[in-house]
Formats: sequence, structure tokens, C-alpha cells
Amino acid sequence: MCNAAGRSGVSLRALVVDDEVPALEELQYRLREAEPHAQVQIAATATDALRLLHQQRFHAIFVDINMPGLSGLELVELVNVLPDPPAVVFVTAYEEFALRAFELRAVDYLLKPVAPDRLRATLDRILGRRIRTQGEAEAAVHAPRLEKLPVEGEGRILLVDLPEIRYAEARDDIVYVHTADRAYSTRFSLNELERRLPTPPFLRIHRAYIVNMQNVIEISPFFNGTYLLTVRDAARTQLTVSRGRVKDLRTLIGL
Repeated sequence: MCNAAGRSGVSLRALVVDDEVPALEELQYRLREAEPHAQVQIAATATDALRLLHQQRFHAIFVDINMPGLSGLELVELVNVLPDPPAVVFVTAYEEFALRAFELRAVDYLLKPVAPDRLRATLDRILGRRIRTQGEAEAAVHAPRLEKLPVEGEGRILLVDLPEIRYAEARDDIVYVHTADRAYSTRFSLNELERRLPTPPFLRIHRAYIVNMQNVIEISPFFNGTYLLTVRDAARTQLTVSRGRVKDLRTLIGL
């Protein structure tokens, strides 16, 4: 019987992260046994894992929780803000972190020692998810974009037209979307919103701001080579472009 990779045509690229060498090598062996064509790399610390994740892309990352330095949970918080984050599977001896793991959008939570049939089910889920993601991406090229964003207001979910958005602001652990005269809270992080909103016209200009450049009416030089953007709203709000985002702004508008 052929494995999932053979059926799907997807060759798994996985990263295993565990500070205990026997556990690291055991899971690496089990993954290669289940998926003979898989490319499986290992990392003994979260720092090593982050370095590898920034160098190449993986379909999945299998992470222990209790590790010196950054824990597995802390590592995954950083992984989730990557542009194309891998599927996350926690592999641990502890049951009590399962709720937090799924809050971090983990695909699965495996208890050590991992049974082969349990690992097989997890791999089928990951590979199936990858195929769906690729298919959805291809379909999205031809699908019309929904030009609305769900926000919260007056105890209801409201849909705001994207052209009406002036800017989004992260403040006090909540992201607010501002229109010409209103501010609405959202359930998105600013990183999630950045991935959701089309660029252009939306542009991340600061760790706390995304702005709709269609509703910017003035750009003024500011301190140390940065800029201030004036927004077309009731308050004529001014937003700072951080130094790290100046190049993106200049490229977008041809400065």
C-alpha cells in the first residue's frame, strides 16, 4: 500500500524540535519510516529551529514543549507570525498543555511515546491540509475577492467595505480598524490583518499600524529619514512610518 506522499504527490518537509537527543532521533526515524521520501531535519533548541525556519520552508514542525530557553509554546508563538507558517504538531509527555496548544492553532497534540498509527493519522492530516491549501491558492487567483472585513460593533459583527478603512491600529492588545469617523475592534492580530488585506493599497508602516494608502492625503518628512502620513478622516490623523518600513513606502508610491 502506498503512503500518503505517494497518493498526493506531496513530499513532506518536516522539522523536529526536542532537547532530548533520543526522543529527537526516535521521532526522526518514525517520520522517515512512515514517509520514506520525507525530508526530516532536527533541532535541539528553539533557537536552532528558528534559524532553520528562516532559511527554508517546512510543511510541518514537530515540537516538544518543555525545553531549556524558549519553550515549545513560545517557539510556536514566533512560528505563527512567519509569512507561510508550517503546520504545528506538539509532541510531549504532558497532557496539561493541550488547550494552549490548540489556541496556538496546532494541527495535533501527540503524547510520547507516539504510536505509529497515531503518527500516520497526523501525517495524513498534514498532507491533506497542504493539498487543500495549494488548491485553494490556485482557485483564489480566479475567485473574486470579498471586499469587506468583519469587525465588532454594538454587540454585532459588522462588515466594513475595505475602501472605507483608513487604517488599522494595534493598541492595548486589541486591533482597531478606523474608518472616516468610527473605530471598530477586531478579533485579528495585526499580523493576521496584514496577511488578509491586499497590498496595495494597504501597507504595513509600523509595528502598530497598517494604512490604506488610498486614503492618505499627505506625506511629510519626519525625524531621521522617516515620514508622517496624514489620513483622510475626521481628525486628519497622522501616522508615523517606522524606519524599517520606509523602503516599502518609497517603493509603493515611487518616492
